[in-house]
Amino acid sequence: MATLLLVLLSLLLEFLIVKAVIIHPHDGYLDKACIEVERKALLEFKHGLEDPSGWLSSWVGADCCQWRGVDCNNQTRNVVKVDLRNRDYLYSNGLGGEISDSLLHLKYLSYLDLSFNDFQRIRIPNFLGSFERLRYLNLSNANFGGTIPPHLGNLSRLHYLDLNGGYSYISLTIGIYNLNWLSGLPFLKYLDMGNVNLSKATTNWMQPINMLPSLLELHLSRCVISDFPHYSDPNPFVNLTSLQVIDLSYNNFNTTLPGWLFNITTLRGLYLKGAIIQGHIPHENLQSLRTLITLDLSDNNITSEVIVLVNGLSICCNNSLEELHLGFNGLSGELPDSLGNFNNLRSLDLSYNSFGGPLPNSIQHLTNLESLDLSRNSLSGPIPVGIGNMLRMKRLDLSLNLMNGTIPNSIGQLRELTELNLDWNSWEGVISEIHFSNLSKLEYLSLHLSPKTKKQPFRFHVRPEWIPPFDLKYIDISNCYVSPKFLSSNCLKTQKRLVYITLKNVGMSDTIPEWLWKQDLYRLDLSRNRLYGKLPSIISSGSNLLVDLSFNRLAGRLPLWFNVTWLFLGNNLFSGPIPLNIGDSSSLKVLHVSGNLLNGSIPPSMSKLEGLVVVDLSNNHLSGKIPKNWNDLHWLRTIDLSKNKFTGGIPSWMCSMYSLSWLKLSDNKLSGELSPSLQNCTWLYSLDLGNNRFSGKIPKWIGERMSSLRQLRLRGNMFTGDIPERLCGLFHLHILDLALNNLSGTIPKCLGNLTNFTFMKLLAMGFDDDKTYIVYSDHDDMAYITYSNHMELVVKGQDMEFESILPIVNLIDFSGNNLWGEIPEGITNLSKLGTLNLSCNELTGKIPQKIGDMQGLETLDLSCNRLSGTIPPSMSSITSLSHLNLSHNLLSGPIPSTNQFSTFNDPSIYEANLGLCGIPLSANCSTPNDQKHKDDQDAEEDEDGRYMTWFFISMGLGFPVGFWVVCGSLALNKSWRHAYFLFIDETMDRLYVFIMVNMVRLKRKIKRVGFH
Repeated sequence: MATLLLVLLSLLLEFLIVKAVIIHPHDGYLDKACIEVERKALLEFKHGLEDPSGWLSSWVGADCCQWRGVDCNNQTRNVVKVDLRNRDYLYSNGLGGEISDSLLHLKYLSYLDLSFNDFQRIRIPNFLGSFERLRYLNLSNANFGGTIPPHLGNLSRLHYLDLNGGYSYISLTIGIYNLNWLSGLPFLKYLDMGNVNLSKATTNWMQPINMLPSLLELHLSRCVISDFPHYSDPNPFVNLTSLQVIDLSYNNFNTTLPGWLFNITTLRGLYLKGAIIQGHIPHENLQSLRTLITLDLSDNNITSEVIVLVNGLSICCNNSLEELHLGFNGLSGELPDSLGNFNNLRSLDLSYNSFGGPLPNSIQHLTNLESLDLSRNSLSGPIPVGIGNMLRMKRLDLSLNLMNGTIPNSIGQLRELTELNLDWNSWEGVISEIHFSNLSKLEYLSLHLSPKTKKQPFRFHVRPEWIPPFDLKYIDISNCYVSPKFLSSNCLKTQKRLVYITLKNVGMSDTIPEWLWKQDLYRLDLSRNRLYGKLPSIISSGSNLLVDLSFNRLAGRLPLWFNVTWLFLGNNLFSGPIPLNIGDSSSLKVLHVSGNLLNGSIPPSMSKLEGLVVVDLSNNHLSGKIPKNWNDLHWLRTIDLSKNKFTGGIPSWMCSMYSLSWLKLSDNKLSGELSPSLQNCTWLYSLDLGNNRFSGKIPKWIGERMSSLRQLRLRGNMFTGDIPERLCGLFHLHILDLALNNLSGTIPKCLGNLTNFTFMKLLAMGFDDDKTYIVYSDHDDMAYITYSNHMELVVKGQDMEFESILPIVNLIDFSGNNLWGEIPEGITNLSKLGTLNLSCNELTGKIPQKIGDMQGLETLDLSCNRLSGTIPPSMSSITSLSHLNLSHNLLSGPIPSTNQFSTFNDPSIYEANLGLCGIPLSANCSTPNDQKHKDDQDAEEDEDGRYMTWFFISMGLGFPVGFWVVCGSLALNKSWRHAYFLFIDETMDRLYVFIMVNMVRLKRKIKRVGFH
């Protein structure tokens, strides 16, 4: 029995073995190790690499086919694939070191991937061109440097080649001089040489590309290519008959699109983003792209009418096109109804163009659309009600337009919506619960409206007890109206995933609830409301937090929060000293507490805030001296200590930091001469020391060493001496304010060389030097915190504070000094100077005749000088002039009456110029006819004057002559004298008798009349 059992077991075992051999005839090779020569080659390769993360720790043992990233042929056990791609590249640099030529022992290698590692700019080895069986080679984003070896052209079986150099903020680290070696790759289907410097390659880069008949995808983005060949033949021979994808983004073509590009009828994806494509795109060229799925022409200078472009695409590929990106161009016109013809469109980006008019109602037919970005245009009118038909919509961005009207309730039907951005429009009415009733997937909500005051502001109205169907991550509601107790409502309290909260200028009047400080936030902006109460001493919100509670009514001591990185508490009612241990808040990058009631001195511990970028302690009651121990604050970019009571001088450490660009110490009690250490501030953009007690001469080195200065404000000090001519070397200067000092001498003639006053500046949409930018992470991407610098200037006779428009203010103010001499003619070269104030000096001479060339002048004040002559006629051509003061001078002649002068009706701007005449003065000026009449009158008056003169002369001579003729005769002849006086006596007696007789008669008559 036992023997029979053994026989049966033996037969069963033999059957199983035979079955295994029949079913899996090759599985026996699994017991074999890899080829020993190849194993040793891999170990030698490993030995040359640097592996800080230990990724190759599995490369031990006899069977290299089991090692990480190594695949072998199941039959021969030869290594056929080495995949060492760093898939964790966001958090690890991956492999580095040298690439050993021992890899050449891998004779059957067909796949090699070393992408996303860090080889620290070593050259790609020449021997990589010796793998005869290689079909896939990926060396992208691995930080190789130098020149790509042309030996790669020997890989005749290659199908896939990715040499993308990886994006660099500085410059491309890898390049090539020749592309002709590509002709040795006849089977190549995929070629990516993005971020490789091809500027020194042959000018006709298309020629070797055209030799690749099997090519399906071509990626040459950011390659510094400047030549986009335009063949003279209208139908050039293009051999790329299979090409499906072309990516030439971010090159420097600076030309129109060549016609041959539209002859590649197999194209499914065309990417030319940021390639400096110019001009129009003929709509007939677009009609051949019948298989196009993706068209990305964004970030160029295409100036076609949008109707031409959209109509052309709708004819050829209305059923195939899925992605259309035309943002950041110069497209204009109204969006046409044909936009609704793209049945399969999933993504539409028309942002940053010049579209106007309303949204076409046909847009509701884009029922497959998932992303719509129409931001940064001039679209007007309301949102079409039919937008509720776009049920697949996930992202809707209509921000920064001129749209108005009410927001339709139908927007609440977009069940898939995750992002809704309606910023910076002029919405009316109310947005309420019904608009959000079905938006259960909403994560991003932004209603940051224009801050312009409206009679009936837009309202975000929900019941306090309402619980929304969504769970937001991001909410921004600004410059509209919410309920005063919105912070305490269920609408906000139930949002457990919130990381970003901005409720700015929305009329809230409440204390800040405790639950808000327990959210895992990275941004909290409740500025410009009426919040009150005290802040907690400790908060448990997330790290690297931004808190902006400025412009409220919060009070108490300044809080000390260790997990806050950006702290904006300006314009509140905080009082007391700055916490002594503020240096323990080591993560602080921005400390903005201006406009409070803080007192005391700056604590020494602030020197520990080594990451500080902005410190603004202005407009408080701080005193003492500016600390001298901030030498370790190497990242400081902006320092504002203005409007306090600081004394002493400027410490030398301030200019030991190359990052410092904005220094504002105005309105304190600082004194002494300017320290020579300031000349080390070579990167300073703005220096404001106004209204202090600085003395001495203005140093020449300001113009020699501080060449980056845009703004120089030294007004209200006690500086003496001349204005240094070296200041004329500050070619970036657009604000020069030296008013109210004791400066003397003449105005430098070289002032006309300040070239920044000769061209028009526009407010930049991007970065500018009058803002401070601090990089931060918003969990998904990199973003920037901006701190807007500001300055007080005297413009149009008034003290004004400039902030957002400060970069375009052009001002020269030398008023209130002792300057003498003439106004230099060269100053009229400053054609875009906006304010010129030379008042209250001792200037003489005439107003420059070419002053009319200063077409940018809005304010001109030359009062309280000793200027003479007439007002130049050219001044009337300055049509921008709105504030003028020429009073208290020695000017004469008529006041111009044309253009702007007809609006100057205040006579005080001309007063104390005795020779001026004309409107609005009471002194009239003479016309030619008036002058002729006046001459005639003068002639008559002169004739009458002569007669009167002779008359008085005759009287003067006649009286003494007559007197002595009569009296002399009586005195000399006695008989004549006796006869004369006898005649006089008789005459007097007769006259007396006559009078008395008549008086008696008159009395009698009166009595008779009285009796009756």
